[in-house]
Amino acid sequence: MMFGTVTVFDRRLIENFDWGLMSITSMIGLLGLGVLYSAVNAGDPGGAMHALFQKQIIWIAGSFVIVLVSISIPYKLFDRGSFIFYIICIGLLVAVLLFGKHVAGARRWLALGPITMQPSELMKLSLIFALASVYSNTVSESGIPFRHLIKPALLLLLPFTLIALQPDLGTALLLLFIAASMTLFVKVKKSVFFSCVIAALSAVPIAWMFLLKDYQKGRVLTFLNPDRDPLGAGYHIIQSKIAIGSGMVSGKGFLKGTQNALAFLPEQHTDFILSVLAEEWGLIGCCVLLFLYFMLLLWGLNISYCCRDMFGSILAFGVTIMIFWQIFINIGMVMGLMPVVGVPLPLVSYGGSSVVTNMIGIGVLLNISMRRFVMV
Repeated sequence: MMFGTVTVFDRRLIENFDWGLMSITSMIGLLGLGVLYSAVNAGDPGGAMHALFQKQIIWIAGSFVIVLVSISIPYKLFDRGSFIFYIICIGLLVAVLLFGKHVAGARRWLALGPITMQPSELMKLSLIFALASVYSNTVSESGIPFRHLIKPALLLLLPFTLIALQPDLGTALLLLFIAASMTLFVKVKKSVFFSCVIAALSAVPIAWMFLLKDYQKGRVLTFLNPDRDPLGAGYHIIQSKIAIGSGMVSGKGFLKGTQNALAFLPEQHTDFILSVLAEEWGLIGCCVLLFLYFMLLLWGLNISYCCRDMFGSILAFGVTIMIFWQIFINIGMVMGLMPVVGVPLPLVSYGGSSVVTNMIGIGVLLNISMRRFVMV
């Protein structure tokens, strides 16, 4: 409401606050903290609180503050600022290639004073915002024609290339999956769809021969046959399968995972943290987490379906599908159903950039949900 030049916050927004979505997110975050504590403290249960665990608490607590800030801004304003956000993220990706922190043969992190960030994480959101802005103005009942897909393709190609050069093929492919899902959501003409499928299939052998590095090819071959290099490229998958299988139905108990405690499980606090959960809490613990994820995704899709305007609907779907693909790829990776590509498990894996990005996404969903019944 407006009184003169003074804006009064509409209290109907508070009344429509989506406590269900916030509760599901909080439960996933708390479960993630419990698993992370075990991942970094197993083998030394009486030791001091691990620094990584402390940092994760700070990131999650700070992310809730970011959520509160993000829901205070009408989401329609994100449409106007989407390309500014996109350009900023592109600039950060360029800065990574020029000045990024070199770790394990890759440049993926950018040091900004005391904070180290991974711009490719924020790029996921900026691409979603940009595509939602473009598609909301070009959506058609008969389907989007090819000429209207040129701009979205260029918006995808630039960050895809910059991230692949880091190299970070996992995140680059994640951008591709997000963009493809959003494109199918808004509907394209059948001729365009089949043309894109044929082009994608034709690009696979070209990418294998000229674009993939030797270690990336090794990951794919190891995925097809993990026993070809059990002490090298196949080590991650084999140890992860052992951890998951040894947990059986009810698990070995909190802080009692031997694969984790004896350091057989690599990257146990980041990409393979689900293996820690499976070993200590078994099938029951995994089902609880999967149920919470299922509810989160269902909630996000419902927000998209109930949204009154096209931009908000596409934006909510984009955020939801981003979370889905991260879950799908990570779980497939740790179970040996997909190649190891380094995609974290949302709100569970350690990592400040990942936590902040996903929590901003949750804030966007809350923002759209709160304003479904209020025209602002």
